[in-house]
Amino acid sequence: MKKSLALLLAIVMAIGMSACSSGSNSNSATGSSSSPAGSAAPEGETVTLSFWRHDYAPEAAAFKKLIASFEEKHPNIKIDFQMIPNDQYETKIRTALAGGNPPDIMALDAPTLASYANSGAIIPLEDYFAKDGNKDDLLKPVIEGLTFNGKLYAAPNNEGTIVMFYNKKMFAEKNIPFPSKNVDEAWTWDQVLDAARKLNDPAKGVYGWNPTPWGFAGHEGAPYSEMAFLWQAGAEILSPDGTTAKGYLDSPEAKKAMTFWKSLFNTEKVSPKELPQDAFWNGKVAIHVDGPFAISNQEQNFPNFKLGEDYDIAPLWKDKNMIGTTGSWGMAITSKSEHPDEAWAFVNWVTGVEGSKVWYEETKNLPARQSTFDAYAELKEYPMNIYAEQLSKYGHPRPVTPAYPAISEAIRLLFEDVGLGNGDVDESLAKAVKKIEDGLAMHK
Repeated sequence: MKKSLALLLAIVMAIGMSACSSGSNSNSATGSSSSPAGSAAPEGETVTLSFWRHDYAPEAAAFKKLIASFEEKHPNIKIDFQMIPNDQYETKIRTALAGGNPPDIMALDAPTLASYANSGAIIPLEDYFAKDGNKDDLLKPVIEGLTFNGKLYAAPNNEGTIVMFYNKKMFAEKNIPFPSKNVDEAWTWDQVLDAARKLNDPAKGVYGWNPTPWGFAGHEGAPYSEMAFLWQAGAEILSPDGTTAKGYLDSPEAKKAMTFWKSLFNTEKVSPKELPQDAFWNGKVAIHVDGPFAISNQEQNFPNFKLGEDYDIAPLWKDKNMIGTTGSWGMAITSKSEHPDEAWAFVNWVTGVEGSKVWYEETKNLPARQSTFDAYAELKEYPMNIYAEQLSKYGHPRPVTPAYPAISEAIRLLFEDVGLGNGDVDESLAKAVKKIEDGLAMHK
């Protein structure tokens, strides 16, 4: 992973140098329809726009439906849609950017936005949003997560946060009261731990509490869920100006969070170091955490394990603060595109007020727009209301900084060192701070 991080950061630097030396669209594009970076195509000319996105089958059909309706409405614009395997996506995008041949439109995960924006690889969309993007309709955490240096650089497909899932039958067998469904009455860490102790059953291979959706995974899903523990304890990862992790990630509050995390896996032993396949759905974990997409996954793959009967959903746990990590995928226009106006027309078709409704109907992902929440009664009802209310009241985006790849790696390894490896909390925090400081230094 150290080599992959170094390669990733090197590519980012290469993109930046390329953008500064080429004198191309990356310096002149402003995101406005009057930009010299790429005026509208002559009338009657067919424009083909390339669009790259990571391969996620449940969303492929939604994109194809929106592309078909867009091309019907705009017969002079064709979309060359390519879905790239998830584990290859970032590498292919960054390699294409460094080589000067990226797609017109690229999907990006919120925390990667700052590195792309800082290097000039993507254009700001402020002028486009002001024209017809209905920016005021976007939820506040969404705007925060996609804004760098005061400008919005991507349009969101949806938003994300994670909440607590619990096995109702296991709770009933142990006479454990069910947690509240009110997001203002979330269970504390100690309440969840108390329940997990009672639910833990090593003889049957049952763990009381899985605090991260995918276990100790080698991808962004791990730090995405783990950061909430730091914020809930009152810690911060970076200073308010984003220039240092010293005095923040190694604070007493951070030490408290990591000490508690360590206990779950090593002292209390209520959490699995190796997460069994589909552990919650197969009855191997009593308390779990997941996103709204997990509900449709259950309906498709575990139809006999039913919401309301076998399991229920409650707000994410809390400590000093009630905080849930937010952020999901969006669409950006690259600075090399010769047709940014047409690219915006497609981006806005997919992510705008009406497109967002189609996206929700097809994917059931958590919306990024208030108008979508208002349009569907089910989003105000259990269980989706828990996601919606937690997002709007307690959502917290990941740090928006060009150094995010280093932060993501540092946080993932920190939680691995302490939880999986039973490492010393102070030493592990010091290593994480150094890794982040090194990443920040590369961008100074």
